[in-house]
Amino acid sequence: MIRDVSNLNKFFIILLLVVSTGCSSLQTANKLTFFQMADTQFGFFNANKEFSRETVNYEKAIAETNRLKPSFVVVCGDLVNKPGDLPQISEYKRISAKLDPSIKIYSVSGNHDVENIPTIASLALYKQHFGSDRYTFRSGNIFGIVINSSLIKDPSLAPAEAADQLEWLIEVLEDAKKSNAKNIMVFMHHSLFLRDANEADEYFNINTERRKIYLELFKKYGVKQVFAGHYHRNAYGKSGDMEMITTGPVGRPLGADSSGFRIVNVKGKIVDHKYFALDSLPAQLKYKK
Repeated sequence: MIRDVSNLNKFFIILLLVVSTGCSSLQTANKLTFFQMADTQFGFFNANKEFSRETVNYEKAIAETNRLKPSFVVVCGDLVNKPGDLPQISEYKRISAKLDPSIKIYSVSGNHDVENIPTIASLALYKQHFGSDRYTFRSGNIFGIVINSSLIKDPSLAPAEAADQLEWLIEVLEDAKKSNAKNIMVFMHHSLFLRDANEADEYFNINTERRKIYLELFKKYGVKQVFAGHYHRNAYGKSGDMEMITTGPVGRPLGADSSGFRIVNVKGKIVDHKYFALDSLPAQLKYKK
């Protein structure tokens, strides 16, 4: 009789562990937090002479990330200020390597990484140092798509690569839709637009003709958030149900917003986000993975 009770207790303990594990996985899949950074841009503060201020800022950003422990981090381009500059690239990599191994980091190419008008050579150099300039990732209920927006901004010197990226993007959007991912998010450097989908063309957005192509594509496949940097300030706009979220820099600001990054909370299909200066980050995350 005692043996039976013992076995019964063991059964309930095992059942409790299974249920607990299942609940934990469910929570991880449906609720998480990630950080969006942009424009670490080593060398921008002092015209490529040195990058001590960028080092201080990015060290702080990574230390705070390790403290707060989001699921992942995306750095939306302009990792360095001078394309191909080895000391700047090495410093970005050195500090990025301090990130807790449990936290994924995804780097995105910017115009200062591949030139304002990317070429075959500049794209190859970027890939040599940072890996692919386009890829997808999964985290919880997020299907993340990283693209090279410099090829959208001005494809004139690499038209075949720009066309190939667009073809690839359509394929992965199809995959994302078939996967039934709750949240399809795009991460790029340039904003499609800053505040209004019909705004005039300028340096900080994608020109109208190409902008319309991507807005229609993202609408077709249910993309609800596009994250970008490049502006060195924060900006926000909507096109239908799609949010265009432009985030200020970890590096040198060009406006009223201080250096910092964006904290993004995802719960099911509900996505909320807020930009924090590096010296005013919260004590803890609203949602933990």
